[in-house]
Order: sequence, then C-alpha cells, then structure tokens
Amino acid sequence: MLNNSKKNISILSIALGSGGAEKVISLLLKVLVKDYNVHLVLLYKEIHFPIPEEVNVTFLSNKAPNRPFYLKFFETIKFIFAYNRFIKRNNISVSIAFLALPNLINGIVAARNKNLKTIISERGFPSDNVTSKLSLYISKIFYPLFYNRCDKLFSNSYHINKDLKDNFGIKIPMEVIYNPIEIPPNTIISASLNTSVDKLKVITAGTLNKRKNQIMVIKAIKESLLAYEFSILGGGDLNDFLSKAITDNQLENSVFLKGKVKNVNEYLLESQCFVLSSFTEGFPNALIEAMAIGLPSISTNCLSGPLELLNENEDVTIKNGEFFIAKYGLLINNDDHVGLSKALDYFHKNPEEREKYSKLSLQRSKAYQLDSIYKKFNQFIQN
Repeated sequence: MLNNSKKNISILSIALGSGGAEKVISLLLKVLVKDYNVHLVLLYKEIHFPIPEEVNVTFLSNKAPNRPFYLKFFETIKFIFAYNRFIKRNNISVSIAFLALPNLINGIVAARNKNLKTIISERGFPSDNVTSKLSLYISKIFYPLFYNRCDKLFSNSYHINKDLKDNFGIKIPMEVIYNPIEIPPNTIISASLNTSVDKLKVITAGTLNKRKNQIMVIKAIKESLLAYEFSILGGGDLNDFLSKAITDNQLENSVFLKGKVKNVNEYLLESQCFVLSSFTEGFPNALIEAMAIGLPSISTNCLSGPLELLNENEDVTIKNGEFFIAKYGLLINNDDHVGLSKALDYFHKNPEEREKYSKLSLQRSKAYQLDSIYKKFNQFIQN
C-alpha cells in the first residue's frame, strides 16, 4: 500500500538477472522502501535477486531479455511509450535508470515530463562496453543526445565519469557512488592465514568470458614452481576452452572449474587468497565481496575499480612481469600472467602478509556497507 507522505520513485532496469548492476538494485531496494514508495520497472521478465514485498513490480514485457536485435529495436519504441504512461499514471517524482538502454529511455521520458527528476546510472566503462566501431559511433551520437536531457548521473567509478565526459560529451552533473555490499555474517579469522601451507588455496569468481580473462590464471599457475589449489567459480562460453587449457597444461590437480554456485561465500571462506584477472570492470563486486570475507587479494590494475579499492585511486606504475604492493592488496598489469604468478608466490611464501592484507581487506570493506552507501545515494536523490 502506498504511503501518501512519501515520494513515488521508480527504478528502471532491463531485468533483475544475476549481474552486478542488478545486485546493486536489489540491495538498494531494501533501504529505499524506508523513505519512498518504490516502483521497480523491468523491461523484461527475469528475476534472480530478491525483491522486498513493499516494492511494486511492473514488467513492460513478459519475454526474456535474450531477444534478437531487430525485435529489441521495435520493443524499445514500445517501452518508451509504455514507461511514459507509467510515469504519468503513478505520479512518479523521481525516475532512476540503470544501464545504457534504460538510461536512454529515461532521457527521452525526461523531455516529456518537465516536473520529473530523472537520474541515470552508468555501470561499466563506456569505451570498453561497445562491441564494434558501429556501436561506438552510435553511442557517441545517442549518449550525449539523451543522457544530457536527464538531471544528473551517478556511476561506480571516477574513471567511468571521466570517460563519459571526455569521450561521450556528457555535461550533466556526475557523482561517484560505489556499489554497496552487505557484510557477511561469517568472515575469515585473519590470524588463521598466518601459517605455512604446502598448497595455497586461491579463488576467483566471474562469468567465463574474454573480459574476465581467466586463462591468465591458468598461465600463472603453470608459470609458478609452487603448489596451488585454484578454484574458478562461474559459468560461461569459455568453459570448454578453459577446461582444455587446464588439461593441455597438465593442471588437473591444481586448477578446478566449479561452475555456477549459489553459496559463493562458503567457497570464499575456505580460501586463502582471491584473484581478479579482468581486462576491464565497472566496479568489481567479486573483489569487494572477497575483501569483505577477509581474503587478501590480487587484481589487475584495470579501469575501473581495482585501483580505487586497493590503492584509494592513487596512480601506480607497475613493471611488466612484476606486481605492486598497494595499500589494501596487490596490483598487476592487465594480462600479465608472469606478474600474477609472482604476486601469488609472494602471498604463498609470506603467510604474515596474508594475515596483514586479510585485516586490511576487512577494514577497507566497511566503507562499502549498504547503510553507508545508501546515505550518500539518498542525499544524491534529494539534492
């Protein structure tokens, strides 16, 4: 039931699948309902994360999101008119969109509703999100045309905002609001990592695709002379490719493809080090969630996210084949399996460093707790 003393706001997204942006939406819904009448509007009917019962959910299509491009084009036109009617019918005061297509729809709707506050959110590094020269060309036309009609934008990285300003001509006010996390009920006891081990238990998590670059992990383990038990969580198109690489390198007793798992935290709790091997990220949820468990972490210094998380966004220079000891973890260059191998060996040989960076991970993750992030987000909505 709607509360007449609260503003009506809508959250517009493609779906509520298993991605990072969708998880952020799910977490924010938990706290938004305290201050607003919240409507969740999804273009397609797909739900992976829980939705509070106080949230009013509307699907603009009952289809799944994996539709052919030509169908999506015509559906988008329908979505624009349907969402505009929804805004008027439900007396929405603030419309908040996540991801490129909903952002564009929000920009179009903004021009038709002068009293509507429109906020958009970019969740990935824009210049790396485009899949071809044509899509980049189209983005450089439509982003400034429709994004700039909105009132303001927030992303989860300073580097994303800079890319939008420098390469896409975005001129509206922009702010950085990092992804929220819920501190897990169980965390690693840091002192337990300060023991010598024959095999270091290492873990990574993410969709098996080129962008996440898990093949780098396999090459790093092959490079090292030390023993590892490396678990790769996630499913994806490169499963067979990675499985073959493990066999070809005779690493069946060292690297394990675990597939999609629901109990990710249980695997993290059993590990001693986390690795992020991505070429690019928006904001690496997997990394901050591993840190919240208390895992010492190694990450590529990709744009965007890891530098902000592990070194408070202070620039670093890393020699090829080496690693950098940052404030809250270790950083390596993109696609540098030799540097990763040396970073892994550093944690393997120095258990006291594992304990130190476990404590630092727990400390760092507190800044990203849901209540802290929501306070900033709510101020951003209201100001």
